[in-house]
Amino acid sequence: MTYYILFGVIALVSYLVQWNLKSKFEKYGKVFLPNRMTGKDVAIKMLHDNGIYDVRVISTPGQLTDHYNPVDKTVNLSDDVYNDCSVAAAAVAAHECGHAVQHATAYGPLKMRSSLVPVVSFASSWMQWVLLIGILTIEAFPQIMLGGIILFAMTTLFAFITLPVEINASMRATAWLKNAGITTYETQPMVNDALRSAAYTYVAAALGSLATLVYYILMFMGRSRN
Repeated sequence: MTYYILFGVIALVSYLVQWNLKSKFEKYGKVFLPNRMTGKDVAIKMLHDNGIYDVRVISTPGQLTDHYNPVDKTVNLSDDVYNDCSVAAAAVAAHECGHAVQHATAYGPLKMRSSLVPVVSFASSWMQWVLLIGILTIEAFPQIMLGGIILFAMTTLFAFITLPVEINASMRATAWLKNAGITTYETQPMVNDALRSAAYTYVAAALGSLATLVYYILMFMGRSRN
């Protein structure tokens, strides 16, 4: 019962974090940069200011599809961010370029996360099925449940390694936006607030994954002893 309450609390916190993030970006999406630079302009300038000229900035369909692809060296910005000249767009564009800077400088946690991508991709595809079969057959074949827990543990590890990567990218973004004069005394706190709210989503996701992992471990330890 205690763990059901814990999961309920985590679910509620995750919802509130997502709601807060959405409201902050909607709010700051209505505040425009004095220089009217679009997300594309901000991204290109940040890359060039960091001596990076081999990374392309491209537009990608959808919302919240912004990401940096280290394989083809592209900063992918959603249509709204790519063309918008708001504080929110500048924050997102600079954050994704922060990942490009991490890649160019061989930032340790990013290298570690990238090396885990194939493993986590495999684990994410199979862990739910392995865990389901493991729960149903735990009395006879506890090894299956253990295998599912190991797969889930890989995704949890990935979630925690993601934290310093995302936080560092935001720190690079806020520092550059201020030093480059993209933001002003009035808009810099908005950028800080927006990216801090985004970071909370990764924290909530990591804690939720850890809580679920502990639940499966306790389930395995309890039933496998019977």
